[in-house]
Amino acid sequence: MNTWKDTLKNTPLSQIMKTAYVKHIIIPAFNIPYLPMVEPVIQALEDTECFALLEVARPDINRFEAKSFAAVKAEFDRFKDLAVTRMHQDHVPVIDEDGKAVDWKALISEALNLNYDSVMIDGSRLPIAENIAVTREVVNMAHPRGVQVEAELGAVLGHESGPLPPYDEIFASGKGFTSPDDAERFVRETGVDWLSVAIGNIHGAISGSAKDQKKVEARLNIDHLRKLADRTGIPLVLHGGSGVRKEYVLQAIHNGITKINVGTEIRQAYEKALRETNNVRETQGILKAKVRNILNEYYEMSHSARTLGESIEKEL
Repeated sequence: MNTWKDTLKNTPLSQIMKTAYVKHIIIPAFNIPYLPMVEPVIQALEDTECFALLEVARPDINRFEAKSFAAVKAEFDRFKDLAVTRMHQDHVPVIDEDGKAVDWKALISEALNLNYDSVMIDGSRLPIAENIAVTREVVNMAHPRGVQVEAELGAVLGHESGPLPPYDEIFASGKGFTSPDDAERFVRETGVDWLSVAIGNIHGAISGSAKDQKKVEARLNIDHLRKLADRTGIPLVLHGGSGVRKEYVLQAIHNGITKINVGTEIRQAYEKALRETNNVRETQGILKAKVRNILNEYYEMSHSARTLGESIEKEL
């Protein structure tokens, strides 16, 4: 008799995300800016029977010590447990945070050739027609390989150089919020699987002294999220998940958010522990406890992998 673990190990990520979306089960995605973070994050998922993605973005490689998409995938393959995790390529921008063009096609192709389970193309700094065209091209590259595609629409601020406007000003004005009309058109014309939206969330800083500072406590416009969910009908993604007030996160999970990216919170915890202990093994233990706390206390999602597996078994 198959167990929930066997079921999940043999279920494509597309089905896992679809079931999570329907059942309002959150899938966190933990950024890996340092290779030794891979093992404790996966161990925390196994301990709690929770399902999450591990992910790596260009800033994790260029500004921290993830080294390369290949290096993170190799570390993932050393410790992977497909009952609780898969590997995602995060944030491949067409135009980066410094306003420079990126060879996005080469980076997406690299992840596809490395057998990543999902990829993200970020054309949010482009006019919508260009964002649609690029995203559709990535979908056409990825779907024949069975790889899921995430895209972004709207402006999730925080990675740009220079100071942000005051957060209350951003939230009250709806600056950069994803348009429901645009979102409906975008999903229809691209065939994208998941959509990262802007509803008050912001990225943590990744450069200068700001990268070590406590992140702004963000709020989420849940009414706006409901409109996006109604118009798109696909799993929505919350980038900049670290630091969002818990009550907003729990409401978002029940109103269309299926994937939440967590970067700043675990990166800063890892860096702080390593400075204090000067011992990688000890730091890994501290990070594992931190991830367990995020899963159990913040997202209140203990045993989500078991729940997903059992739900998928009933669907078969």
